[in-house]
Amino acid sequence: MINYERDGDGVVTLTLDDPDQSANTMNATYVAAMTAALDRLEAEREQVTGVIVTSAKKTFFAGGDLPSMARAEKEDAPALFELLTTIKRDFRRLETYGRPVVAAINGAALGGGLEVALACHHRIALDAPGTRLGFPEVTLGLLPGAGGVTRTVRMLGLAPALTTWLLTGRRLRPADARDNGLVDEVVDTPAALIESARAWIAANPDAAQPWDREGYRMPGGTPASPKLAAMLPAFPATLRQQLKGASLPAPEKILATAVEGAQVDFETALVIETRHLITLLTSQIAKNMMGALFFDMRAVNGGLARPDVEVAPARKVAVLGAGMMGAGIAYACARAGLDVVVKDVTPLLAARATQQKGDPAVLARITTTADPRDLAGCDVLIEAVFEDPALKNAVYAEVAPYLTEDALLASNTSTLPITGLARGVERPGDFIGMHFFSPVGKMPLLEIVVGEQTGDEAVARAFDLGRRIGKTPIVVNDGRGFFTSRVIGKFLDEAIGMLAEGVPAPSIEHAALQAGYPTGPLALADEVSLSLVQRIRRQFEAAAGDAFVALPSHALVDAMVGEHDRPGRAAGRGFYTYAEGRRGALWPGLASFATDEGRSVPLEDLKDRFLFAEAIDARRCLDEGVLRTEEDGNVGSILGIGYPAWTGGVLRFARQHADFHRRARSLAARYGDRFIPA
Repeated sequence: MINYERDGDGVVTLTLDDPDQSANTMNATYVAAMTAALDRLEAEREQVTGVIVTSAKKTFFAGGDLPSMARAEKEDAPALFELLTTIKRDFRRLETYGRPVVAAINGAALGGGLEVALACHHRIALDAPGTRLGFPEVTLGLLPGAGGVTRTVRMLGLAPALTTWLLTGRRLRPADARDNGLVDEVVDTPAALIESARAWIAANPDAAQPWDREGYRMPGGTPASPKLAAMLPAFPATLRQQLKGASLPAPEKILATAVEGAQVDFETALVIETRHLITLLTSQIAKNMMGALFFDMRAVNGGLARPDVEVAPARKVAVLGAGMMGAGIAYACARAGLDVVVKDVTPLLAARATQQKGDPAVLARITTTADPRDLAGCDVLIEAVFEDPALKNAVYAEVAPYLTEDALLASNTSTLPITGLARGVERPGDFIGMHFFSPVGKMPLLEIVVGEQTGDEAVARAFDLGRRIGKTPIVVNDGRGFFTSRVIGKFLDEAIGMLAEGVPAPSIEHAALQAGYPTGPLALADEVSLSLVQRIRRQFEAAAGDAFVALPSHALVDAMVGEHDRPGRAAGRGFYTYAEGRRGALWPGLASFATDEGRSVPLEDLKDRFLFAEAIDARRCLDEGVLRTEEDGNVGSILGIGYPAWTGGVLRFARQHADFHRRARSLAARYGDRFIPA
């Protein structure tokens, strides 16, 4: 695991190289190897002038051993405490070794990898494309528990450590990490990495960590300092504001670990950190988040739902429609190195695709046109025009003669069944849905929708293109609304239905935020637009016929659009007021909808109604075959429709809930049969 090599100048290079994994992690092999390396360093102290810690992998160190961490139960707490104590003891032995120690960071150093580097006196990072440094633990329901909180706070001070590194989960490039205090040097080549490390060792024979030097003072002061003490009450208030009222254990524990640890000596701070990490590790929420955002994500991105067929990579992409969505798709493809042609009805409209903000070199790969002949040679077509089947069929027919004869034909529709749209093309086997999410540049999910006649090669080509442009592609079967639009519709229906019941609008928004949703449902409905919500519902109604079930939300949406002329944000008026495009307060007219009965609905019921409405319909999607795998459902719900990450995804929430069926039946008895569990 660790190759130990001492050169003629007495510099020892410890090269991390796990023989059983493609990346180094903080597993049992590493722990034993690091202890052995420190034992040897101490035995050879008189012959050693300095130490370089580096890696033989493409990455420096990937972090903790998540498969082991995900299995941790409460009864494992003593063993976990001993393991973490061993890891920290060896880090402490390294930084107090009495010789200069340099981390030569040749690739990504995330979580435990950054903690390895922080136990060194000096950190030099290679400015390679994949090099990122950060603490993603908070996004997995954990905290950096191998000294990460303790050392970062002592290096930077409480406020910078928390706001830049510990609470954000950010992954910074080397230069940004240097500018924010955790990297000392950035170099351009692997050779320079080692040369710089050796030079620093030679120039700093008496190196030590700042907190081990006499007279050390924590940057910004400790909580006992009057200035910081006056600021401390704002820390939890700010965190609460950032979490929008939700109570999430990981960021709260990170804040507690940082503040408590800053009040005591270094060794005691490490113990505090260990105890808080074990509390998180043995909790259900951490298991949920690791399950979805590591294991399910790895499975989905690894091709769990991709057919096992060989296909040629995309070469040239045609995008129909230069609106916000089409322009975003074009830029994503161009950024991945693909040549892109964007067509719209006029040259002026098409030119919008190259007038967006972005890298000029990327925009240069986008050609705009109104002439279908300019699509010659395109082997992928992605249509992003208005949600009208007749319009979509017309634009396919116009450009089809100019594409390659085997071009992938994709629609970015968010609700229209792919099987129906495929009837308008000559090659339905090559026709597929590629549902992007807005804004394309920020939203990581791609929902690939398989029609009745879609072939495996088309699925594989769409999947590979999604991965190439940096998206996480889930694969679902056809159905009105597919998975994401269908399930998020339950969220919106439930919120608007609450409003129709007399629940005050602020209570609805706050309940969703406190449940962990990133946006209130009424604000989201405005973003989608109430007129679009109305149109989609009418499409559902026409397709379902007598089987369609009317909900109280439907009449209220009709009233908002028809009677009150408040169709959503794009019009500048919806459930919220808007000024110069910015959302303001809730529309005062909503206050008249509230009733005493609505005000009496318990907050916990409001929160659970959101969570259960989506979970129950997601289970129906799985039963009906719309969802192919639970992993796709969990990842898609978090990345695509904002289902709270602490649940581990919409299907995991149902599976791990202490008594899902009993609670669902209780909600059904109070609020309607839609909560009867599948």
